[in-house]
Amino acid sequence: MPIDVGTTAPDFTLKTQDEKEWKLSAHKGKNVVLLFYPLDWSPTCEKENCRVSNEPTITAPNTVTVGVSRDSTWSHKAWKAAKGIKHDLLADPLLDVARKFGLQHPAVPFISHRATVIVDKNGKVAFVQVQENTKEERSWSEVQSALKKLG
Repeated sequence: MPIDVGTTAPDFTLKTQDEKEWKLSAHKGKNVVLLFYPLDWSPTCEKENCRVSNEPTITAPNTVTVGVSRDSTWSHKAWKAAKGIKHDLLADPLLDVARKFGLQHPAVPFISHRATVIVDKNGKVAFVQVQENTKEERSWSEVQSALKKLG
């Protein structure tokens, strides 16, 4: 089951594609969009991450967006460079963070769901969206709506 809206988001630290530590609580005071996705180098994941980088799909003031998948930092680095992805990609190789947010895929337990979690400026979960059909892109309009409500 995905994490409930209104609960305090579990803090975590993961490595970016550049081997830098990225800690959720370090972004308190901003809205954080966590884009969980199954794998680098896959068609829908590529389409989504490139869209976020090239279109104002989920831009909002005081908002940080990161991608989270089980892929390694070196895979993230190569994929980000090859595809022109602008946001950080976080490596969750053992799916520890995906599990904390209730997003480990039940049918394919070695990947996470395609899901969006928005953590508000106070560290509370403000929005959760799970794309049940992993091959389909997430609903960007719902994400945009949730961000607008947070201001």
